[in-house]
Amino acid sequence: MIALRLFNLFFITSTLEDECEEDRGMKTYDISLYQRGDLLVVSRTLFKHFGIYLGEGRVAHFIPDILPVFTKEKSIVAKMVTNKRLIFGVLAKAASVRVDSLADFAYGAQMQVNSTDSIVSVQPLSGEEVAQRAEKLIGSFSYSLLWHNCEHYVMYCRYGVAFSFQTFQFCKTVRTVLFSRKMAFLSAIIGVFIILYLGAMTPFTTLPIVIIPFTIWMAS
Repeated sequence: MIALRLFNLFFITSTLEDECEEDRGMKTYDISLYQRGDLLVVSRTLFKHFGIYLGEGRVAHFIPDILPVFTKEKSIVAKMVTNKRLIFGVLAKAASVRVDSLADFAYGAQMQVNSTDSIVSVQPLSGEEVAQRAEKLIGSFSYSLLWHNCEHYVMYCRYGVAFSFQTFQFCKTVRTVLFSRKMAFLSAIIGVFIILYLGAMTPFTTLPIVIIPFTIWMAS
């Protein structure tokens, strides 16, 4: 009971922060600029968010949301997903493909339309087929920031291939940072320091200290 009250206080009670976030959804968009099956992209928090335009000002998108974990009240869940709900949804790996208004999806940001068409080698499907794919997937799914996110969803709907350029770029950056020659030298120095600090060389200490720098060196 106490946990439920705290949840209501934190997520449902109207606060100045929530009101400011919801005001972003009041920005108007000209729906005549979009066609059924268009792939829409907006910048949100630390990443880009993707959706499929269904027509009549509606957008299907796969978005993390913690709220459905605690309540099934449709009138509450249907409200625009704020950054607070989104972040906790990412942490809980809870998400759903849902249909929102164009304004709620965009969250006050500028939208790009079919911007991936120029960088994907696969020809996009017809607009109607894209929209039908998006609609068939409406519902709750597990979420992974790297391996099952909103970009995977729209790429599958529009091109038939679940892929994320954001994930690829992130993994590339991590590889550049972690699997570099500098990191190999640094791990070797740390290993030597650990041996000197422990004052003993055993297979349990020596093997990791040798293998880790060697692996990083070979991968660099």
